[in-house]
Amino acid sequence: MTIPGNDTSRWGGFAEIQTRSNGLFKQYFYSEIKGGISYDLDKNVTIMLAGGRYATSDYNELPAGPLNIEKRFWQQLQLNQYLNRIKFEHRYRIEQRWFTFRDGREEFRSRIRYRLNVFVPLNARVIGPHTTFMSVYNEIFLNPRGPAFERNRLYAGLGHQLDKHWVIQAGWVNQTNYSLASFTQGQFAPIVTAGKNNLVLAVIYRLNKHKANPAEKLPSQPD
Repeated sequence: MTIPGNDTSRWGGFAEIQTRSNGLFKQYFYSEIKGGISYDLDKNVTIMLAGGRYATSDYNELPAGPLNIEKRFWQQLQLNQYLNRIKFEHRYRIEQRWFTFRDGREEFRSRIRYRLNVFVPLNARVIGPHTTFMSVYNEIFLNPRGPAFERNRLYAGLGHQLDKHWVIQAGWVNQTNYSLASFTQGQFAPIVTAGKNNLVLAVIYRLNKHKANPAEKLPSQPD
C-alpha cells in the first residue's frame, strides 16, 4: 500500500509495505518496507530521496529465516510527458545497497535503474476518479561492478482509480536476472539468465486534503 503526497504543496512522500510469494497467497519468501520524501520541481518533474528494508528467504526452507537482509537508500528523478491520451513516465534511480547475509557476511552494492512506463486511460482522456487505465512498463537494472545489465522487469496490467484517493491495479510482471559470463580452468561459461512470472496486486491511497479536483497524477507504482 502506498501513500503519495498531497496536492497542496510541492512536497510529498510515500510509504509502502510489500510481500511476494511463490504461490498464490502462500510461501511468502520476500518482504519490504520503504518510504521517502519527494519535491515537485514543476508539474512534470519530481525528485525523491527514499530508503527501505528488504528481506529475502528461500521458500523451500522458510523456518530457517532470511537468506539476506538489505538496507537500501536511493535518489530518484521522475519526468512525465503527456501526449493526448497517452502518458509517459521516465524514472531514473540510483541506489546504494547494504546486505547482511545469513552467514554473517556483509556487502555493499550500487545500482542504476531506468523505467519507461506508459499509461493509457480507457474511458476518459485523463486519469482521474472513476477512470480505468492500462499500464505497461519496462525497467532495466544496471550494475556498475558487473554484470552491467543485471535485470530486466516487464509489466502489463489494468487499473482503476475509484475516487481522488484510491487506486487499484492488477497485472503480470516478468523479471529476468542476468549473471556474469566467466572463464575458469579453460572453460567458458556464458551469461546465465533466470526469469520468473508473477501476479501483481497493488493498492494506492493518496492524501488530497484541500483540493476538490486535484490535478492529474499518474498512478505510478513506487517499486
